[in-house]
Parts: sequence; structure tokens; C-alpha cells
Amino acid sequence: AGGVLLQSQGKWYPGEPLPRWALEVVWRDDGRPIWNRRDLIAPDEPAAAAATAAAAGVFLGDLAVVLGVEPALVMPAREVPPVDPLGGPPVDDAGPVAFVLPLLRFRRDAECRWRSSGWPMPAGGIPLVPGDSPAGLRLPMASLPWPDEREIREGTSIVRTAIVAESRGGRLHVFLPPLDGAAAEDADPRAARAATDDWFDLVAAVEQVAVAGGTAVVLEGYPPPHDPRLRRLHVTPDPGVIEVNVPPAGNWRELVRIREALDEEARACRLGSEKFEIDGLHAGTGGGDHVVLGGASPADSPFLRRPRLLGSLVAYFNNHPSLSYLFAGRFIGPTSQAPRIDEARHESLYELEIALQELAAAGPAAPPWFVDRVFRNILTDLTGNTHRAEFCIDKLYSPDTAGGRRGLVELRGFEMAPHVRMGLLAQLVVRGLVAWMWREPPELADGPRLVRWGTALHDRFLLPHFLMRDCADVLADLRRAGFGFEREWFECFAEFRFPRLGTVTHDGVCLELRSALEPWHVLGEQPVAGAVSRAVDSSLERVQVLASGLVPGRHAIACNGRRVPLVPTGRPGEFVAGVRFRAWQPPTCLHPTIPVHSPLVFDVVDAWNRRSLGGCTWHVVHPGGRAFETRPVNVLEAESRRVSRFFATGHTPGEVVLSAEDPNPDYWCTLDLRRRPR
Repeated sequence: AGGVLLQSQGKWYPGEPLPRWALEVVWRDDGRPIWNRRDLIAPDEPAAAAATAAAAGVFLGDLAVVLGVEPALVMPAREVPPVDPLGGPPVDDAGPVAFVLPLLRFRRDAECRWRSSGWPMPAGGIPLVPGDSPAGLRLPMASLPWPDEREIREGTSIVRTAIVAESRGGRLHVFLPPLDGAAAEDADPRAARAATDDWFDLVAAVEQVAVAGGTAVVLEGYPPPHDPRLRRLHVTPDPGVIEVNVPPAGNWRELVRIREALDEEARACRLGSEKFEIDGLHAGTGGGDHVVLGGASPADSPFLRRPRLLGSLVAYFNNHPSLSYLFAGRFIGPTSQAPRIDEARHESLYELEIALQELAAAGPAAPPWFVDRVFRNILTDLTGNTHRAEFCIDKLYSPDTAGGRRGLVELRGFEMAPHVRMGLLAQLVVRGLVAWMWREPPELADGPRLVRWGTALHDRFLLPHFLMRDCADVLADLRRAGFGFEREWFECFAEFRFPRLGTVTHDGVCLELRSALEPWHVLGEQPVAGAVSRAVDSSLERVQVLASGLVPGRHAIACNGRRVPLVPTGRPGEFVAGVRFRAWQPPTCLHPTIPVHSPLVFDVVDAWNRRSLGGCTWHVVHPGGRAFETRPVNVLEAESRRVSRFFATGHTPGEVVLSAEDPNPDYWCTLDLRRRPR
């Protein structure tokens, strides 16, 4: 209650002509209203009596009176007509489309007031930069002179920020100017609080004029300065998804309430967090479910109060790959949006150990900036990007800018789960780890010990068997710490991330196929339409082969005639391995001369009798060559498409003798069909 809806500029991606839209709901944490009359927030559809440009001028003149500035300083703004180089001079017979009031909050000692000034513009009005963005974003700011420091201190300088009113789409839009809260916070945190108070006063003045005239308005422009008194809900489009930044939750019950309310409202808008691929794969939308941890203020942040907490988390995630892969999306690996610190940069673990030693030596009295300086150049991706990392500390405590001193740590390796409670369960794991390591930091004598996984990281932990076993170790640690996690709670993640492809049993040997993870690698740069682009190779896939009832020395599993390198699981007669293969042939990919390996024919081979006891066949596409034109409408249709590609037949007839292959020294339990046998 008492919140206000603000339309602002969203993300601007390279190659797009205009920035994307963004909607933000802002309200106060203490319950005091920012905006009282909800009926004066204009709806999406214009009213019967559409607002006119003249009404915008009257509104801004009345606002100038309320703010205590001269109404005569309100200036009209006009569109600049296009110029024909072969024709005559342009004719501008259109009236003003918007009205501009230069506005600035002036503070000196006990004096605090709004002030305005004129702009050196043509007599016809302010010429707007051509375009269809709000007029507040198209003001000719480059034509205005820059004031000197003396004029600014004395309050006689030209005012370069302005509030703009315009009629657009039959609604009255009021463009709020920037109040320079970030620059004020860099100088003095108390000045940022004053900038927020100025924003409150300005919005209250706009509502006062709207009430007096009975005019519903659309607030747009610059968002309010950062202030712990404000709560925000931010919605903006991202490629393929709608990004929603929810306000921070102070406790678990509040987090559950926010997540469930968001899920309910999204489904009412026919939005979901899951999708079905054309081949029946049930997957997430690709949108991130990033977990941001911190406090109400930087001083309350657990990572600044106990700097070694961040080091413990980073080390524990490194030692338990299930935390990096089980809750992530399909795009994983060294070039993903949130790569692990040891992916493709193995020397980083050596540098991380030194950083952890420095952190341990600093002790609990380390200054806040120390944590940022220790991890700033280590928690990055391959290119040194600090944002695209599994642990993003851009807003922890950077001495460079005030926006980077929030005491926040963002965990980016989480994808939006298909059900709201699955997402909450993943966040509950993070919550439990933080609580445990806050109370009992593990192995912090000389810094946490880091496991060098090497190629075993992708050889073993991309298979569901090893990943879920590592997850069980994490849950066991949490249970020993006093948190009652159960392994059965996470079976939904296993079934969603690693669906069963099929199961067959021949002569007492059971063979189960499951989907496994496969990194997508970024390819080299290629010219595309006058620009440079880098494609992602998603043509490789991986399946897990789990065999039980095998007799060592007698039974073997073959895929397309090649021996699968089975490794024991710890249970008698049970073995597991992975098969990596090319599923489809894109025009640009890694090793483009290697053909497609589908279908995969699996055999249970009896080496004593030199024959195949039976097998199964897995098709990447429909075996009959059917091309589906639409995506599955629900889980049942998606599963039926997957089931139609598995056959419990297709084994190799006749005598079968598997030739011996040298084990792959880099990937002991993975058969890579692209690699020629040796």
C-alpha cells in the first residue's frame, strides 16, 4: 500500500536500436505512503477524455507553483522535422509535443529549496532529438553549457536536469529527473538519504497537482536513489524471459510469501518457468534464479561482519560440484554465464588458496574493503568479467563507487526451477550453508582445502549418479550441522534435470539410460551481417549408462560397437559410465568433420559366449523421420515424445567380440564417440 509505479529505461543490448522497457514498483519499508491515490496512476488504456499537449503545459505550470519556482520557466518542446537535402527548408507547423521545467534541489547550510533556470534555446521551443522515446530522454543536453563550481555553490548556475510532461498515447506522462543520489552517496552517505527525501517531495508534489486537476498520470524517467528505506519490485524483458527483481526478504517466511505470490501472479499472466523443446525435453526457461545475500545495510552484511564466510562458501562450492550443476541451467561450462572458478582456469585454485590464506591471516578485524580486494581479480570468468562468475561480488564493497558498496554477494549458478517450491528448496540449501559456516567455519586453520578435480569435474560430475552422490554428501554435512535435510526432497531435481530415457533387462543384467549434462562451448568469432558474432556449439549430448547385475570379466556394455568404460558404483555388480556423442550436425560446430552418431545402439555383451544378450536403441530424433511442428503442450506429451525414441530392441546379432581400447587418460568413465579408438 502507498507504493508508486514507475516506468523507466531498461537494458540496452548491442545491436538493438532502443533500450528495453522497465517497470518498477517502489514503496517504503516503514509503511508510510509515497502515493495515496491509486486511481491517479493512469491505466494502460487511455481515459475517454484523452490528455492533450496543452494539458501537459498546464500541469507543469501548476507543478512549478507547488514547488515554489517561476512558472514562466516552463518551456515548450517541439519535434524537429526531417530535412530533405534536395528540397526546400523544413516547415514546422506542428505545435509543442511536451513541456520542460528545469529543476534542481538546492541545499546550502540550512537553506533547502527547489530552483530552476532558463535554457539558451531557440524562440520556438526546445528542439527534441528525433526518435520515439520519452521526451525526457531526447532533450538536447549537449547544447547546454556546463556550470562552474562557484555558480553551483552559490545557486546561480544553469540547471541541467528537468522534469518533463507530455501527452503520449492519450495519457499524461511525467518524466522525473535524476536527483544525483549516487554522486551524493560517494561524497557522503547522508547526502544520498537527502536525495531520497527530495524524490519523495517531488512525487508528492506531482500527486498534489494530479489531485487538484483530477488528472491520472504515468510516472516515468529516472528511478529514486538507493536507500534502505525503499523496497522495489523491478520487471524488465531479458532475451527470452521476463526478468523480475524482487525486494529482499528479512526472514524465511517472507521469502516464501514473496516467491509464492510472484509465481501465482505470473501464472495468472500465462507465464511459466518451464518449457518443452520440440523433441520433448522438459527444461527450464533459461532464466536465472540468482540468490543475492546481504543485509539491510552494508554494516549488517554477514560477508563484511565475518570476511572469512565468503571464503568458506567459495571453497565449499569448489569441493562439491553438485552445488554448481544440480540447480543450474543447460548452459554450463567454462564459457557459461556462471562458470566455476576451476573450469578452464586450473591455476586459479592456486591463486584462490593464497587469497584464502590472506583472508585467514587478516582475522575478524579485516576492513570491509579487504574482502573485495582479495577476491576482485579471482572471482571472474575467462575474460576477467566480474559479473559473469559463479560468485559475483560487484556490489560487496568496492572502494571505487557507492553502488558497489552494498554488502551483497550474488550466486549466479541457479536457474529458475519449474516449480516454486523447487526454487525455494535450492535457496534453503544456500541458507543452511551460510548459517552453518557462520557458526562453524570448516577447516579455517590455514584456509579451506581446495580439491583439484581437473578433468574429473566434467568426466564424473556431469553424470547424475556422481552428482546426486555428491549432493548426498552436502546434505549429510548439513544434517550434522543440525539442519534436517532429506535426500528424498531432491529427487525432483534428479528427475527434472536427468530424465530416464529407458530401461531394459536381459539375462539378469539391467541397463538404464538417463540424460546427462554437457557443456556448451563458445566457438570462434564469425562475421555476421557486418558485425562479429560467436556461436555456441550445442550439438554434443551425453547420456549416462547404469548397469546392474554384471559379472566382472563376463559382461560388458557396448555402444555402437565400442566398449563403454564402466566404473563401479560401490554396489556389487553395479557399474556406471557416460557416453558423449554428436546429436546433430550444425553448419558451424567444434570438429565439423565428425558426423552424427545417432542412433545409439547399446549391447549387453557376454564375453564368455561372444554374443549380445540383448540391448536397446536410443534415437535423438523421431525414428520414423517425423518432424514435429509444435512444441508439447504438457508434461505427458513431452514424455511421450521422449519414449517414442527409445526401443528395447536393436542389439547386434551374431558373434560379438569387443576390441580392447586404451582407456582415455583424461576421461576415465566417459566414452567419447568422437575420439577414435586406440
